[in-house]
Amino acid sequence: MEPFRIHILGCGSALPTLRHNPSAQVVELRDKLFMIDCGEGAQMQLRRSHIRFTKIGHIFISHLHGDHCFGLIGMISTFGMLGRTARLNIYATEQLGPMLQSQLDTFCERLGYEVVFHPIDTTKEAVIYEDRSLTVSTLPLEHRVPCCGFLFREKPTLPHIRKEKIDFYGIPTSQIANIKAGADWTTADGTTIPHKQLVMPAEPARSYAYCSDTRYMPQLNERLKGVTTLYHESTYADDNLLMAEKYYHSTARQAAQVARDAQVRQLILGHYSSRYDNEERLLQEAQEVFENSMLAQENKTFEV
Repeated sequence: MEPFRIHILGCGSALPTLRHNPSAQVVELRDKLFMIDCGEGAQMQLRRSHIRFTKIGHIFISHLHGDHCFGLIGMISTFGMLGRTARLNIYATEQLGPMLQSQLDTFCERLGYEVVFHPIDTTKEAVIYEDRSLTVSTLPLEHRVPCCGFLFREKPTLPHIRKEKIDFYGIPTSQIANIKAGADWTTADGTTIPHKQLVMPAEPARSYAYCSDTRYMPQLNERLKGVTTLYHESTYADDNLLMAEKYYHSTARQAAQVARDAQVRQLILGHYSSRYDNEERLLQEAQEVFENSMLAQENKTFEV
């Protein structure tokens, strides 16, 4: 099975601490790297995680709060100093476009590569990126500013050939692709061997949902049904429920309720308030609702 991993670069919230970096992570799928959010210090975290700068071709910004985007222009500049030539694609609400261009004009006059900005509508679900192996869609969220999450969905793969059947029936290599695509095989004596006898089912397609800053949305689970891995902000514990409601954030228990109702396989908690010196309390409250909950930590990698 091809790698599908989440590399956590930062999982803290707005106020800087010595324990956590601001929001940033990298999604790795089939030798491609995609960045989600780019808080301050993201490029240093890339170094610590031994992630190759040159392989990041697409950056998705969930919303325009500094802890999710202050690291962007610095990283773009560093890419230029490293001699990057490949195009870099940035996806964010259209408000970022003019600001980003102003920063590029000021700090990156001779960048050496093209930065392409793709405005997105945070109020609608839409596919904003697609290639042969996956799609990336927006997930509208409810925060104090326009904000969306992102859903990475792997495309189904073709079934696996049963090698012993290929050998037994003497099927030439040139026909394997056709059989994977659904063709039967007819032997020399005219016997038809059904496609389903020649293949094994492919692994189920995997998916990853990143739910950035948002208040608790009871209906969100409907958009996340069957997602393999869910990252959901869990800024507060139950003791600060009123703070969560005031600032449009979620508690760990609420994140777990979304995961439970969506029937995801695993939940990653993140975006911790600086008021907590130990996130075990957040984890405990989440696991009371959804057992397979885990804490994000800097430089930690999760398999989807």
